[in-house]
Amino acid sequence: MPLILDALGRRRDDAQVGRLIDALGTDAVETTDRDIGEPLVHSRHLRFESGGEIVLHDDAVIAVILHLTPTSFAPRGLDAAEWIPGIDNDAIFSDFTAIFDVPWRFADGDRYFVLEAAYLRPEFVKHGGRRAGDLQRVAFTVDDPKETCRPADEDCPTCRDLVARSEDGSFDVDGTVDALLAAVEAGILRESNGAVRLVDLRLLHASALMERVESQVTCTACGRVSCLTLYRDSSPTFGYHPLDAAMRRPLEAIPPVEEWGDAARIAEARDAMRYVDHEPGLWFLVEQHGDLYLDARYTINSMADDSCLIRLDDAESRQYLEGGRDSLTDLARRIDSSGPHREGSPFHLRNLLRNPDGERDYSAEFRAAIANHTWLARQKQAAAQRAQTAATADD
Repeated sequence: MPLILDALGRRRDDAQVGRLIDALGTDAVETTDRDIGEPLVHSRHLRFESGGEIVLHDDAVIAVILHLTPTSFAPRGLDAAEWIPGIDNDAIFSDFTAIFDVPWRFADGDRYFVLEAAYLRPEFVKHGGRRAGDLQRVAFTVDDPKETCRPADEDCPTCRDLVARSEDGSFDVDGTVDALLAAVEAGILRESNGAVRLVDLRLLHASALMERVESQVTCTACGRVSCLTLYRDSSPTFGYHPLDAAMRRPLEAIPPVEEWGDAARIAEARDAMRYVDHEPGLWFLVEQHGDLYLDARYTINSMADDSCLIRLDDAESRQYLEGGRDSLTDLARRIDSSGPHREGSPFHLRNLLRNPDGERDYSAEFRAAIANHTWLARQKQAAAQRAQTAATADD
């Protein structure tokens, strides 16, 4: 393990890296080179028949991966005990906690350890870590796994080649947006709620109403979030982020579409559901063509809750106009107490999420209408949690 820790962060021609390469097998049996993101980072993966892998960014070692099970380049895999004292290939997570008496954290579904000079991430089969044989690989990284994607995901065939470049090698924004839109249409990428829609990205940027305009798409294969950001006063960027890190990125409130959209986009917005009001934790109110829709949270049992979306009838609409928000809170509580997931509830058949009229996807329409408000709420919550963590650390 000291060979690995000494090599992390060093240049390819450094003596410490040379010693690690010699220990892994001298000559790589497989080498991949790839340009990543914008600003461009050159990534190189050196893979050895022993099962070791060295990942370099711009010729500096950012990760070392020990593959313990057979791979395409390593027919047997490494013996973990030769590299990590006290750990063998049948190790479970509790074995790591016994050996490494340091804090561990969560990142993108995995747990990892904070060492003095690196981060150690044991990677088990999905939901594994309790049985011998679950351990697949161990990754040592320079960067915090909570802030950066798994090095192995750089090879994801679904999302690795999204950036378009011009003939001179410069970043092609239009080509990249078109590639992302095509991937979303194909169903291999999924747009994130709260960020700017890809179809709106260039219009909003051209309006200069926002300092930074960002679209986010999630890969359905590896789970990475690709963030394309256009700035008012600086060059565009494109980067890959874990989901938690993407959710913490600062996003501005999107101005009313009438201030930046073209005629077609404004007409589309007028036809769509639009946010009206909400009571945190209880209900959202949206409107479309004069009809009011209430989405109310309700409890199924002590472990689960759900949402019920109804179109307000004439009496309910009149009560809202006369009684304001209190009438909606009262209605939401009646929906909750009735248990709308049960057929006996008067709101069961009215729930458009379970019983839509026609072929409409009310769930998608509603999420789009409230996306900016739910995202900003999550950002505020994350900021409060970070402030609380910082205050605790200061104490």
